Amino acid sequence: MQKAGTFFSSTIGQKVVMGVTGIALFGFVLAHMVGNLQLFMGPETLNAYGEALREFGHGMGLWVARGGLLTAVVLHIWAATSLTLGSLKARPVGYRATRHRESTYASRTMRWSGPILFIFVGYHLLHFTVGTVHGSFIPGDIYHNVVAGFQVWPVAAFYMVAMLALGFHLWHGVWSMLQSLGLSHPRWNAFRSAFATIFTTVVIGGNLSFPIAVLAGWVRE
Repeated sequence: MQKAGTFFSSTIGQKVVMGVTGIALFGFVLAHMVGNLQLFMGPETLNAYGEALREFGHGMGLWVARGGLLTAVVLHIWAATSLTLGSLKARPVGYRATRHRESTYASRTMRWSGPILFIFVGYHLLHFTVGTVHGSFIPGDIYHNVVAGFQVWPVAAFYMVAMLALGFHLWHGVWSMLQSLGLSHPRWNAFRSAFATIFTTVVIGGNLSFPIAVLAGWVRE
């Protein structure tokens, strides 16, 4: 038990937790985006997809998935916070002049993109899942809720800004995950960069297509 506590209190343990939970979260955002692409196939298809999710595992499958996702988010935040506090404790006084030689812009924005995404997820659930902040929410009618929700341009704008924050977070997260898996070598750096860029572009491009399609009138009721 003491060894487990020592592991999770160590920097290596916290990075492992970050990597494992990151894989789970990366898989979720990709699957979530792919499922939502059925918006372009019409209300019957998208609503049938939502109904299938709600009925999966006799109604328990979705709740199990939500519980696992929530656990991954909590552990991810804990690991990120622990690593950040450890970094600040190691050097409480900042450098007189900072030169970003090895870090990328994405890595330097992780500490603010994370909180933005945390706020966005809470709003997103209240907007499209619970419906308490949706002007015309209809339970079970996902197509209507998405179209009506994104027709409110401030909501669509907030969603798109959050997706840009997610893009920075995803790119650096995928890059770091591959590094943790042992691909930290000049021979693999091009692959890491390409994979992170492609993955991020696919996920963010797909997610941005939803509010853009609604605002442009390509998707309508």
